[in-house]
Amino acid sequence: MKIRLARPHDLDEISEVYTQARSRMVESGNPNQWINGYPSREVILRDIEDQSLYIGTQHEEVLGCVVFTEGDDPTYQNIDEGSWLNDNAYAVIHRLAVSSQGRGVGRNFIEWCIRHHSNIRVDTHADNLPMQNLLKKAGFHPCGIIRNAWGDERVAFHGVFNNEP
Repeated sequence: MKIRLARPHDLDEISEVYTQARSRMVESGNPNQWINGYPSREVILRDIEDQSLYIGTQHEEVLGCVVFTEGDDPTYQNIDEGSWLNDNAYAVIHRLAVSSQGRGVGRNFIEWCIRHHSNIRVDTHADNLPMQNLLKKAGFHPCGIIRNAWGDERVAFHGVFNNEP
């Protein structure tokens, strides 16, 4: 799988990846994380314009996407029922989605993020057990509860990695 920055002409394929991911979330018992068409085409375009949205492709097919940014995230300023592993500069993973499960796409994105930053925070819905399991297998630790921009609770994870060659 090749990972690259998303471009505006990728919008339709990225939107389809999110549509498939939302369906799988509902099927796996997580109907409340990405509701009402979130993330919308407008959100996706903003992520593309911000150069924070990356896609994974194989033979020109978009297999998944992830938003990966460096720097403080306002939703991570306050954490309840726990604490972050450290207060060092960090990167953030948001809106990770894959077109189909079982092909290692999510794991490839997580590993790619880890290669690009050694201190990463991420959050997910309490009902998103597949994502929680993926994060734990990759070495992330549940650290507490944060509230997203809409005030909804999310399980916060933090990973600190040794990226030395």
